[in-house]
Amino acid sequence: MLKRLIRSFMAVLVLLGSTWAWAGDPVSLDVKVQATGGVKATATVFFPVEPGIIQQLLTDYTHWPDLFDTRMRMAEIREQPGSVFTDVRIEHALLPGERRLLSESRMLSTGGLLTELRGGDFKQYRRVWLLTPTQGGRHTNAEFELLVEIETFVPDWVIAVAMRQELETHFRIVREKALVRATQGR
Repeated sequence: MLKRLIRSFMAVLVLLGSTWAWAGDPVSLDVKVQATGGVKATATVFFPVEPGIIQQLLTDYTHWPDLFDTRMRMAEIREQPGSVFTDVRIEHALLPGERRLLSESRMLSTGGLLTELRGGDFKQYRRVWLLTPTQGGRHTNAEFELLVEIETFVPDWVIAVAMRQELETHFRIVREKALVRATQGR
């Protein structure tokens, strides 16, 4: 009984700790296990750079792995009119071996990027970035949504805890790279 109580308390601390770590940053992040399977994350992120810089970072497919703290590599990038197909190989501490994510990315006419599952070791994968210029176009408000379900024995609640931490790091890395790019004149 005491062990279970301690484990529950530690899980709450992990969740609260990652929320508190962002208290001073302009990010609102919500990660939930879906009743139908998978994990859904939604976020609103403020970037102090114009949307074009964020769009450049998100569509620089060769350098996608640089935007994450998780080990990954681009096995293939194939561009076609209107879309880009990627074959990403991901190594994760929670999952044995390498996971394959085949996806298609398309620019949205409203400003942003849609990436959808086309194959691999995932049951579901859909990521949307909606980029809105603010403050005369000098800054960006980004609406982010990610739905992930992986072919694995690892419970979704464990995936959710890891996803929250990884997205917090991802948003920080994107912000840092965007600021560097903005100061270097792209």
